[in-house]
Amino acid sequence: MKRALAIVATCAALALGAAQAARPTPDHRETLYVFGTLVEIEIRGEDRAAARAASAEIGRLLQSLHDDWHAWRPGALGDLNAAIARGETAGVDARLAQVLETGRQLSCQSGGLFEPAIGALIGLWGFHADTAPSGAPPAPAAIAALVDAHPRMTDLQIDATRVTSANRAVQLDLGGFAKGAALDLAAARLRALGIENAVLNAGGDVNVIGTHGDRPWRVAIRDPFVWGAVAAVSLAPGEVLYTSGNYERYFDHDGQRFAHILDPRTGYPVQDIVSVSVLDTDGARADAAATALSVAGPADWPQVAADMGVGAVLVITGEGRMQATPDMAARLDPAGPGLPGPVETVPLPAPAPRPACAG
Repeated sequence: MKRALAIVATCAALALGAAQAARPTPDHRETLYVFGTLVEIEIRGEDRAAARAASAEIGRLLQSLHDDWHAWRPGALGDLNAAIARGETAGVDARLAQVLETGRQLSCQSGGLFEPAIGALIGLWGFHADTAPSGAPPAPAAIAALVDAHPRMTDLQIDATRVTSANRAVQLDLGGFAKGAALDLAAARLRALGIENAVLNAGGDVNVIGTHGDRPWRVAIRDPFVWGAVAAVSLAPGEVLYTSGNYERYFDHDGQRFAHILDPRTGYPVQDIVSVSVLDTDGARADAAATALSVAGPADWPQVAADMGVGAVLVITGEGRMQATPDMAARLDPAGPGLPGPVETVPLPAPAPRPACAG
């Protein structure tokens, strides 16, 4: 009898162990606030301890980048901006030097429509704060003075980790692509740690690794006019989706909206395009391109997209028109019963030659 009970107990233990082994490993999720938004880290299919350790390391990395690259709080970027204003050369760490090199290249490819050197202009409009500005826009003369100084990323001279500028008016604000560059670094680190399936979501800007179980990661594109989504996209492993819009950081004055995306040519916020989404494999490029295409406007965004090397783009104008490149149109899925309206397919032209951007 005792032997029979022992066999039953052993079988029960084996059955319990098999059931536990067959049970899916729970997803690990962690949220932190960096780069002005909530960043969610989700890791699937990993041992709980390994997922927690990886998530903690990514949290430390993102917080470090947030501190170093912050445009208006004390940190490495603020020290560099102060040195540029004094006409001095400053030393930076390798990560900041690399992101500046990337920003200079992306600015050149965009024809200066993506321009991280206009930090003083962004500050003048009141967007160097954690809360939205209020009151009247800046005086036209003050805007014109900063535009006439022509600060450009191409003014930077980067020698390894030594940085200087030929133009003291350059004040760096990496907000137009910092999230993309940071999530690229975070995704690379997760892969190095052996994480095979994960998503990094910074306020709707997303980098994915692997898959969501037996299906792709599925990401919604926010509707810029009402609460909800205009479409969804299923991302292949290693793809990214970034959106730039005028619906999150802005202020209203006398019935007019002034958004945080500024046109470096005029010094004023963009008006004609309210949302641009870019599907790519490089977060920094997608983030910067979404900004540049917003600035380019309805007529010129296809050429700028071609010049920056992004092929899958969705643009929504202030009138609600939806335009997409063929590559993006093929990937759009309804987020509900259907898309909110017709999508005009816009093919991209050939890239314009920009020999000065080579290398």
